[in-house]
Amino acid sequence: MGDIAIGIRADLGDLVARLGEQAGDIAVQCSDTGGIVGNLNRQISAEAERLQELVAAMEALNVSRAERREATSELLQTAEVAQVVLEKGHKVAEQSLDEVSRLVSDVTDIDGELESFLATLGEIGGISAKLAGIAEQTQLLSFNARIEAARGGAATKPFEVLASEIRHLAITTSESSSEVGRNIARLQATAGSLIGSLKANIANGRESTRHIDALREALTEMAALVHQFHDRSRTIADCNARADVEIRKVDAGLVEFGQVAAESARRADQARQQLDALESRANDMLNQVAHGGVDTRNTAFVALAFEGARDITALIEKHLVGELSEAALFDTEYRARADTDPVQYDNGFADFADRHVRPILDRHTHRNKAIVGCCLVDMNGYLPTHITERSQAPIAGERLRNLEFSRNRQIFMDSQTRRALDGAEEFFLFAYRQDLGEGRFRALRSVFVPLRFAGRKWGLYEVGYMI
Repeated sequence: MGDIAIGIRADLGDLVARLGEQAGDIAVQCSDTGGIVGNLNRQISAEAERLQELVAAMEALNVSRAERREATSELLQTAEVAQVVLEKGHKVAEQSLDEVSRLVSDVTDIDGELESFLATLGEIGGISAKLAGIAEQTQLLSFNARIEAARGGAATKPFEVLASEIRHLAITTSESSSEVGRNIARLQATAGSLIGSLKANIANGRESTRHIDALREALTEMAALVHQFHDRSRTIADCNARADVEIRKVDAGLVEFGQVAAESARRADQARQQLDALESRANDMLNQVAHGGVDTRNTAFVALAFEGARDITALIEKHLVGELSEAALFDTEYRARADTDPVQYDNGFADFADRHVRPILDRHTHRNKAIVGCCLVDMNGYLPTHITERSQAPIAGERLRNLEFSRNRQIFMDSQTRRALDGAEEFFLFAYRQDLGEGRFRALRSVFVPLRFAGRKWGLYEVGYMI
């Protein structure tokens, strides 16, 4: 019976160990899956927010579309009115231009008649000159007749009377010729001035004809542009009408997509909460098995955590009576460092921890390849120092890199760390997601050992590992 009892206890121990391992695996998987679902939920929520922005943009677009539709309608009406007015105006302008063209044509046709009139005046002037010549010859004939009448005496008396009449006729003819010449000269001067002005007007009329032709062409082009404007306005109105149909479809799709996104976000958050609850129960099992006295893969790391906690405790207690004051050790007035992202903080303990605690953390981290890192966490989640690999100087503008490699002097808090800080057991074994920032995470197992100094609970010593 004793052998059977021993065998049963061994079998139960193996069963408990397997259950503990499975619980640990489940907790890690839940943590990992919870992180994925959490990221998915954040992404869906972010997309939902962007969707709301898109919906708001679509609403603004709809307002703008309504204004554009109204403006297009007014534009089309204006184009139609402009086309009617232009057609009427074009007809009136064509008629007016035709009248002006005929008038200009009539004026320019006078040019030949004026030339003929000037030629006639010239001919009249020539006749006047001929009359003057005849008057001179008549005077000469009268002079000869008087001479002959004086030679003939009484017998030639009639010739003297005839000579006198011829002389009188010559004088009258000469005076008439001079008067006609003067009148013709005045007429020519007046006609010349008038004709010069008319010729200038005729030249302007011919120039006006060219301008009228250009105006006709411009009116024709204007009419074509108005027709084109009307056609384009009609095309724009048709495009707007088709766009309205498509935009209404987009509006309906956005509403439906928003509803689906909201439901997906709700379900993703519900799944995350269920996974968190399952992770918590698995962690409870993992932690209970670790306290059950059964050896598992986690047992060695629990032992390493206790060793590290004892070394840290011995170090701190040694220096509490000298270099390190209790006030500095428990200092929670964190002072933000300028130009750090994420923000790093100083306190009275951090510099001491860098000098004395960090070498211990490095040494214990290198004791097992599965250990990701050892660190200290105070009651507020503040890490005064970290291993050297995770305590590198931050680089400006590289937030993601700083979140992973400059973790010292930062503040981190998660549900498992909070449970360990608030718990009263001698150690805690949990699986959790190590926050690497902006949705990045790493699923770890961690052993938390409470640290107490000067009779007060300071925080935790943590060993994070991956198996």
